[in-house]
Amino acid sequence: MTITTPVTPAARPVAIPVRDVLPWAVLGGLVLLLAIYFVGAEEGATSLIPGMYVHEFVHDGRHLLGFPCH
Repeated sequence: MTITTPVTPAARPVAIPVRDVLPWAVLGGLVLLLAIYFVGAEEGATSLIPGMYVHEFVHDGRHLLGFPCH
């Protein structure tokens, strides 16, 4: 008795044009830069937001990433 298995065609990747990806890449880069600013530089003299709210919110992330804090 022979068991035959159906052959399915291999999935081919679909090419995504750069013009479709570029706006999302730029947005992701800007969000990343904003996050790095808040974790790394939003403190003391360079602070854009008064108070310690942002500092306390990103405090553990600051230490995890090796930024000096206090």
